[in-house]
Amino acid sequence: MTADDPVRVLVVDDEALVRSGFRVLVDAEPDMAVVGEAADGAGAVELARRTRPDVVLMDIRMPDVDGLTATRRIAADPDLAAVHVLVLTTFDHDEYVVDALGAGAAGFLVKNTEPRQLLHGIRVVAGGEALLSPGPTRRLVARLVERPGGAPPVDGRALSELTAREREIVALVAHGLSNAEIAGALTISHATVKTHVGRAMVKLDAHDRAQLVVIAYRSHLVSPPAR
Repeated sequence: MTADDPVRVLVVDDEALVRSGFRVLVDAEPDMAVVGEAADGAGAVELARRTRPDVVLMDIRMPDVDGLTATRRIAADPDLAAVHVLVLTTFDHDEYVVDALGAGAAGFLVKNTEPRQLLHGIRVVAGGEALLSPGPTRRLVARLVERPGGAPPVDGRALSELTAREREIVALVAHGLSNAEIAGALTISHATVKTHVGRAMVKLDAHDRAQLVVIAYRSHLVSPPAR
């Protein structure tokens, strides 16, 4: 995707009316386009492979193949590495959100969010950043890292390869800051932040920014909030 290309969006929901609403909202934006719709997870994976969207708006609760399974399949497919899944859920503390982040989702939104926030979320995720608000994210990740097998394993040798600046930036990512906010906090350029984040992801074998957050908590680069 170049700066002039529209953000390609795949809409996945088992309710036709919901899909139609999202399509109308997204297609009304000059920098976005819906490239397909799917009513279940199996269709989502198939269409993702066929259309290569930038963002998948993924419902969780669907018949047959659910959104979590579809997210795992997309995240595990190396040919879909550039596809980012944005999970839509009914509740911001839904247990499924924890599983979605562990499965490789780039973030989540509640379904009753304001349209402008949804559009903003699509743009954020399409740009390679995680849509993770600091409060809910810290609670959710705390639950995720406590689960056996609930987060990617942390390689101590990989952690030791991080530079001091990379460790600092990863910690800020884990606190929910965007690249622009990190650049402002550290008085460095946005491009420099993006470079450090990218290098840290490679060193830690993080599929996306959300996994980088999970690794940061599990490796104690940052501490989950007290219960």
